[in-house]
Amino acid sequence: MRNSTVLTCATLLATLAAGALTGCSGTPSDKPATGPTGESSAGSATAGPSAGASTGSSTGSSTGKRWQPRPGAAWQWQLDKRADPAGADVPVYDIDGFENSAADVARLHRDGRKVICYVNVGAWEDFRPDRSDFPRALLGASNGWKGERWLDIRQLSTLRPIMERRFDMCRDKGFDAVEPDLVEGYDNDTGFPLTANHQLAYNRMISEIAHDRGLSVGLKNDLPQIPQLLRDFDFAVNEECAQYGECAELTPFIEAGKAVFHVEYEVPTSSFCPESRRLKLSSMLKKRELGVWREAC
Repeated sequence: MRNSTVLTCATLLATLAAGALTGCSGTPSDKPATGPTGESSAGSATAGPSAGASTGSSTGSSTGKRWQPRPGAAWQWQLDKRADPAGADVPVYDIDGFENSAADVARLHRDGRKVICYVNVGAWEDFRPDRSDFPRALLGASNGWKGERWLDIRQLSTLRPIMERRFDMCRDKGFDAVEPDLVEGYDNDTGFPLTANHQLAYNRMISEIAHDRGLSVGLKNDLPQIPQLLRDFDFAVNEECAQYGECAELTPFIEAGKAVFHVEYEVPTSSFCPESRRLKLSSMLKKRELGVWREAC
């Protein structure tokens, strides 16, 4: 979920006391029950892979042109459990890179969808299979979520090979793009004296790692650094810009022909969809566990 302040994470923790989530938008470690299967009546009107807005050019191959999702492309964001191909009739799926196999990605591709690989790049998670790859000196304060600690992103040379292996996983499973989470540690109490410049250097490294593998990459939240990072990222992923009155700050992505995949958790669609349509955001309402349920604009 949104990680701009520790307070926000604490609030979400209270909401989700019955189930521990990964990151502020990760896969639950003690997975809660998924939301209602399928879409609401509002979501069912969203154009699917064969009927809807262009998602942009492809390929997702390291030898070809990277996929460039275009503004307005409808999407599904499901981080709870393996992807449900029947969950939403949309051209873009964003799913957990560890929880889903190459076969899961191939199934979505057969349905004509592009697939984004969710990976946490800003915090260590004690439930991931590569958890022992992280030296203890890299681990900072808890980010408020069970089993997670902020990473010292100043240590680029140490973190780079770890993240390269994670992005290799995304590439080898056939993903078209990566959603790197928690790329705004400098704005949180991490236990390290992180600055905006440290974050810029780390985020650009993350973008480079993705692009070197033919993967598109999205900038997750981190609104203050959009002007500096716009050229490095192929799309944006945003949580709760409507609730915090920040959606207009994402306009540079839209003006550059790059999609903004946006989700709200608390604000009803009637409140944020008119502005989302005006700004050409790809917006929907989700439950915080990020299961199958969605209500799209």
